Amino acid sequence: MTDWQSPIAPGVSWYQATVGERPSYPALDGSRSVDVAIVGGGFTGLQAAYTLARRGISVALLEAYRFGDGASGRNGGQFGTGQRAWPEDLEAKIGFERSKALFDMAEAAKHYLLDFAAEHDIDMEYMPGQMNVSHKPGHDKEYRANAEIAAERYGYPHLTYMDRAETAERLGSSHYHCGVRDTGTGHIHPLKLLIGLARAAQAAGAELYEMTKVTGLRQAGGKTILETARGSVSADRVLLATNAHVDKLEPVTAAHVMPIGSFIAATEPLDDHPRVLSGGEAVADSRFVVRYFRKTRDNRLLFGGREVYSSKNPEDTANFIREQIVETYPELKTVRITHAWGGYVGITMSRHPFVREVMPGVTSIGGYSGHGVMLSNYCGKLYADRIAGAAPELDGLEALDVRGFPGGRRFRDPLLFLALTWFALRDRL
Repeated sequence: MTDWQSPIAPGVSWYQATVGERPSYPALDGSRSVDVAIVGGGFTGLQAAYTLARRGISVALLEAYRFGDGASGRNGGQFGTGQRAWPEDLEAKIGFERSKALFDMAEAAKHYLLDFAAEHDIDMEYMPGQMNVSHKPGHDKEYRANAEIAAERYGYPHLTYMDRAETAERLGSSHYHCGVRDTGTGHIHPLKLLIGLARAAQAAGAELYEMTKVTGLRQAGGKTILETARGSVSADRVLLATNAHVDKLEPVTAAHVMPIGSFIAATEPLDDHPRVLSGGEAVADSRFVVRYFRKTRDNRLLFGGREVYSSKNPEDTANFIREQIVETYPELKTVRITHAWGGYVGITMSRHPFVREVMPGVTSIGGYSGHGVMLSNYCGKLYADRIAGAAPELDGLEALDVRGFPGGRRFRDPLLFLALTWFALRDRL
């Protein structure tokens, strides 16, 4: 159904409108017993299910709505490079050795995902290139150093510094002051990847269930039982891959991973505006409330730039984002917006992924903080590798200091609203 309206995400996305009929999967009906049960049908859960099934481990995945209704099927589609923080900033906190290991892990994630799509013949509309740009003057030194450090200390030669003139030329806009261009990464149609991933997981033998909300977890006899309205699943191990949508299911995850609404608009094809991102790269800027945009294969501009720190969806998303588009590209003032949508991403206090055993035999992975297209897929694979015997790379994420929000789940929303509103104000100054 191209007009499917998700109960957990406002608007019908351009992604959904361009994939045709999405495959559907049955709801759970009855009781099952498997080696591993997974809650959440996004990239993390589906990659774990795929890898486990390929290894001959019985696995059942339960999704409350439809696969891709969360951030995995509705995000900005940008790969990025490294972790959420620049490697030099991460290095200052945890040292070079650990920072380099996490950078290398992210590079492995990038190559794994490209290889996975090629192996399974998934046309995820990959387009090369990304630019990170500064919305304020005076940051030339940091951006120049970022490119140099990546090459000299992290073995990544694909970043080049852009001065203001080059930044303006490549963006087709004089709104930004400098930046770095990354030719070693790119951007994709995330829902096409997710649909192909679900097919691959099912073909490998994973049991996939949609419209099956897990209402409770309990442990008995060394097993964890997932309760639903129409049956239960008993498993030796459980992966919680709910990210922003854990709700009240599991309190430790809820205290560490907070949902933030992020909203995107798609324009009509920009055939009359060839200067806009003429090289086809994606862009993310330096605001705390990041603005991110890119061109699609059919020449539309997808522009994301509104975050909401509550469960209330904003009104008139299209016109709000139009204002931000026009700040960057005044010539697009009258361009028609064809789609506007939102979704919820999971963030952590440190903006590092949350990886933790939250109950005996129950692991929770999420909180990618807007940097999850590659990491979520790879973390799902690494979880499955760990179940099968070894995955030392996951240990590096698990060792990161990811603290809970002050006051836990009850007070995180108002406190974080105040903090992030302050940072958003700083973006404007």
